[in-house]
Formats: sequence, structure tokens, C-alpha cells
Amino acid sequence: MFTAAAGLLLAGCGGKPRALYSFEDESEVQAVKATGARVTRVDRHATERKFALSVEFPPGDEPQIEFTAGEKPWDWKAQGSLCLDVTNPAEEPAAFSVEVTDAAGAKAIAKTFLPLRARESANFVLPLNSPLPLDMGMRGEPAIPGFRLLNGDHKTVDVSRISKFRIFAAKPEKSRMLVIDNIRLGPGVTYEKIVDRFGQFRLEDWPGKLKSEAEFAKRRADEEAELADRLVLPDRDEYGGWSGGPKLAAAGYFRTAKRDGKWWLVTPSGHLFFSLGFNSVNSEEGDTVVEGREHMFEWLPKPGEPLSEHYGKNSMWMPVGLKIKLAQGRTYHYYRANLGRKYGKDWYERWREITLKRLPSWGFNTIANWSDPRVYEAQRIPYVVTIDIDAKIAEVSSGNDYWRRMMDPFDPAFAAAVETSLRAGTEKRRDDPWCIGYFVDNELSWGSMRDDRGRYGLALGALALDAASPAKQAFVEQLRKRRSAIGALNRAWGTTFASWDALLGEPYQPHGELSAGMKDDLRAFVKEFARKYFRTIRDSLKKHDPNHLYLGTRFAWSSQESIEACAELCDVMSFNIYRPRVERTQWSSVEKLGKPVIIGEFHMGAVDRGMFHPGLVRTEDQAARAALFSAYVRDVIDNPMFVGCHYFKYVDEPLTGRPGDGENYAIGFVNVADSLHTEMIEASRTLSGEMYKRRVGQ
Repeated sequence: MFTAAAGLLLAGCGGKPRALYSFEDESEVQAVKATGARVTRVDRHATERKFALSVEFPPGDEPQIEFTAGEKPWDWKAQGSLCLDVTNPAEEPAAFSVEVTDAAGAKAIAKTFLPLRARESANFVLPLNSPLPLDMGMRGEPAIPGFRLLNGDHKTVDVSRISKFRIFAAKPEKSRMLVIDNIRLGPGVTYEKIVDRFGQFRLEDWPGKLKSEAEFAKRRADEEAELADRLVLPDRDEYGGWSGGPKLAAAGYFRTAKRDGKWWLVTPSGHLFFSLGFNSVNSEEGDTVVEGREHMFEWLPKPGEPLSEHYGKNSMWMPVGLKIKLAQGRTYHYYRANLGRKYGKDWYERWREITLKRLPSWGFNTIANWSDPRVYEAQRIPYVVTIDIDAKIAEVSSGNDYWRRMMDPFDPAFAAAVETSLRAGTEKRRDDPWCIGYFVDNELSWGSMRDDRGRYGLALGALALDAASPAKQAFVEQLRKRRSAIGALNRAWGTTFASWDALLGEPYQPHGELSAGMKDDLRAFVKEFARKYFRTIRDSLKKHDPNHLYLGTRFAWSSQESIEACAELCDVMSFNIYRPRVERTQWSSVEKLGKPVIIGEFHMGAVDRGMFHPGLVRTEDQAARAALFSAYVRDVIDNPMFVGCHYFKYVDEPLTGRPGDGENYAIGFVNVADSLHTEMIEASRTLSGEMYKRRVGQ
């Protein structure tokens, strides 16, 4: 039990911090219950007589230290979070978790988003009973200025009756040391007026934050002068290919070639080309729902006021993980409003002009998916085309259906939709040499390789349908040919179907472990399902546009069978790979398929510039982000099967989340005020300058 002498202060009003443990008194150390951990009181600042708690977490399940309230629970309802200062004194990164338990046994738990770096200190905070960010329309919750948020589960606890809290390491493989100090209660997360008039986080400051409209003119002039001094690299052809390298046959359009064991794209003029591209080069994305969330915004224009033209209505996005009322409704587009402030009434033309100067100056030679055709039509630069097959088509669940269930390629409506979509999508591009090729569809529900049920999910999904399903009909017909008689199927599967019609007519879901014979049949159908999908698209695409490449379907989830079918029928395979690195050993099975591969999406983010969520690949700050970006792209350059990688995306996502799925990732090269993340830009310039010679080992 701790006392006032041990650092406890009574809670005050107005959200003032409330100290719990400062470790200035030895009795506080005695109150710590260590389980599997070792604690000592250390002299942190000898001249000031400041002390802290040093904790060693040896290898084990969950070595921990625990603080208990005793007979009377703590009342924390006047405060909103548990705060602590933590130092990692070691030369290796260190992570930890915090758990708070109330008198009824309810628990809230959180862990570090990113480990503390070597010899790093930070102030951490675990918000208590804050709303789930998705319920507020965003993925990452607002920051608490001065603190690093712990990644919490947002479970509710009775803050008026807290019984204990603990700090622990989850299964450390080697001994870890942390220095913990100044455990206290503090302010919680707020959603009130968190967005300023420029779409930035209002409650915090950082280097480069826009403070006034007057700054736009200077930033614009500075960038224009800088771009004028940054010339395009001299050893490039008009398409961005390597004019200083070997010359191959000029086909008039982009093609693929394998040279000295490495796959390449080849420009229409016959030069080797590695595609370094940007996704979402447009001014359309970036709106956020304001209807029902007006309290979050310091300023929104009234109807008829300047910049009110940037209101919109979300009609495209269907909600993914968000409450419908937060996914739909009136939106506001702060990025476009800032472009208007920065460039004037003709902001779109000026933005497009500066963007087309930025890309080659920054080292990018491709405009990739989700981009505005008006950008690459205004100035010749290689680009890819996005075509979605969108119609009323029968569907099959793979069990891994994030965006939607898989389209049924055996449905005649699928072939009709493919024909309609590809005829329209290729009409303007068929004879354009600047077009690299077509991505058709994106991140489809192919299943996964996590286990057999994930791998064969589409086959199991078809079995779970009835006789009206074209996929179920195709599967049963395939089984007839493979097994001849229903008895043979029953012996292989361990089932008791009376007839083929019985199998076809009723939904079937196998339970328990799948037999070897069943897995063989499931595997064969999943492969044929994928072949049917890719062949239908390939045949239609080559009919309507024989000049350009079929770049695949941008796998985010996949089975081995779907990848093999793609390799058979596509010119280039595509994967969206959100990982810190792209290790060649992890892609050896794909490399053996003998087709070039392009990465359709990747990114890395950091929240040190006023954003709330670092995206799918997290880094500590802009410097670390640029370093990881460089390492990732070099992995791709060094891998002989890759012919390029496309970064997602050009502009940071909106602070309060995009409609539909609430992504508010800090992943752009440009922020909401059209200011630059210079660390990333310098990294991409360096990579572009070295990529061709690096790829050939010079």
C-alpha cells in the first residue's frame, strides 16, 4: 500500500495529473509485487536525488511487476488515463505491456505500438474507457500531447473501483531491462475540436506544421525554386528507362524480358525499365465524413462561404468495420481546400503542374493505381490502368472475405461483366505506348495459406452453397469426372452421400480434419476456379487490347493454387506486400513459377508529424521511415523476379479517417497542407539514381 509520503497526491479537478508512484521513497519499491521479474531502486539523477524503479524481465511467459490497491479500490474516475515514464537502458529494442483490472475483474490491456529503441526514453499513456476509434470513424485514435499512446484493447473497466495494475513483458526470449518512473494518472483521449482549419491536429505542434494561410505563398515559392534546381537524371530515356544500359528490340509498347537471370520491363524504345511508382496520384481522395461528427472540427465553412465547394457526400464507400452512420453522410475535403488556398481558383491545373514536376524530380517514373487519368494525360509519363469487374455476379465465400466475397467465374454473368468492363477500360489506351498495362480487380478473396481450410476456402465455400450456385455445379461436375461414382467419393471423403444430386442439392460443410482424398479434390477445384477467373479475363483483355500487359489482380490474400494459375495466364504477377522488408527467401516458391512480379502497394508510416496512425508498417519517425523505405525498395531491386514497386500513397490519409473503413494513415509523401515529407523524397531520389546500376551489380 502506498502513502502520501510515497508520492500519492489526492485527485484534483480540471484534469490535473495525479501522482501514484515516484519511487522517491523506498517504501514504494517494497510495495511492488514482482513475479518472474527483479526490481531495484536506482539513483536516476544523482545531483537531484531523483530515483526510479529498475525492472529486469528475464526470459519466461509473462514476467511482471504488480501494484495493488489493497482492501479499498482506487477511484480513478476523475482522470482518463494511466501514464508512466519508461527508459530502455539497453542497446536492443524493448517492448512491454500494461494491464489495469477493476474490482469486478474486468481488464483493459495495452502494449507498445513500437518497441523502445536502444537507450530511448518516452512518456507512455494508456487511455481508460476511451471509445474504440472505429466507432468514431477512424483507425487510429487522437494523440494525447506529450505522450506516446499504448495500443489498447479499449475494454471497459470501472474506473471508480480499480484493484490493481501490472507492467509485464510478453514471453521475452532474452532478459530485458526497463527503468520505470513517475507513474501517474493524467488526461484521457478527447475528440473535441481536434482538427484545425487546415485539417491538421489542433492540439499538438511539430516541425513544419502550417500556422497561417500566409505561409502557403512562401512554401510554394520555395518548392518551385527547389524543383528548378533538381534536374531529371541524365541516363534516362523519355519513358524513364535506362538509356545508359543495354539496348533491346523496340516493340513500340512496354513488354517484359529476362536478361542475365533478371526480369525487366522494357520501354517501347527498347530500354530496361524498373517501375518505381506512386498510387493515388489524385486530388479526389482525402475527404472525411463530417456529418454527425461536427464537434471534432474547429472550423467548417458555412454554405456559400469561401471553400464551401469542397463539401461532398459519401456515396462510393460501403462501410468496412465502421458504424454505418459514421461511414456515410456529408464529407469535407481539407486537402482540396488547402490546394485552393495555396494555388488559387485554378488550383487543379496548378496542382497537376506541380505534381508532374515533383514525380520525376523525386525519382518516380510511373503513375500507378487509383490515379487521376487527367494527370498522366496532361504530360507523357508511364502509367498503369485500373479496371474493376463490377456487376451483379454470383459469389463464393473463401472464409477470408475482407472487402467482399469472391466473384463466381463459373457464373455466365461473370464473363459478360468481364467483356463489358474490359471493352470500356481498354478503349482509350489500346494504342498508347505510355500505358504499361492493366491491373484487373484488387485484393480479391482468394483465401489464405494459414491452414488447409484457408487454402481450400473457395472449394469449401462452394460446397456450402446449393444447386443454384454455378460454382457448386462446376465443382460437382469436376468431382464426377475425378471420382466416377459417388461411392468412390464417399470412400475418399469419409461421407455418405446417396447420389451426386444429393451432394449438389444440399449445402455441405465438412467438420473435423479434412481427409487426404478430400484435400486432393478441393485443391483441384481451387486451381480450376482460379484458372477460370484468369483465363476469362486474359482472353477478353487480349482481344480488346493485344498491345499491353496483363498485370494480374494484386494479391493481398492468396492460395498456392491461385498464384500458380495467375503465373500461367498473366504477363506479370502482382502482389500488395505490406511488410517491413521483402526477403528473397520468403518468395522462392513464387520465383520458381518463372514469371515477373510487380508490387502493387506497399508503405511505411510514422506519427511524429501530427497524425494518429502509422499505417500497416510502423516506424518511429520520418528518418526511420525513410530508412525502411530505402531498405524495402533495395530488396525489390535486388530480387531478380521483381520488375517494380508502387508506393501507397501520394498524400497522407485524412486525420479523421476516410469514409468507409476509417483509414487515417500517416503514409504519404505529401500531407494535408500539401507540404512535403522531405526525408522520404530524398530517399526516393537516392534510390532512383542508383537503381539501374544496382540491379545489374555495377
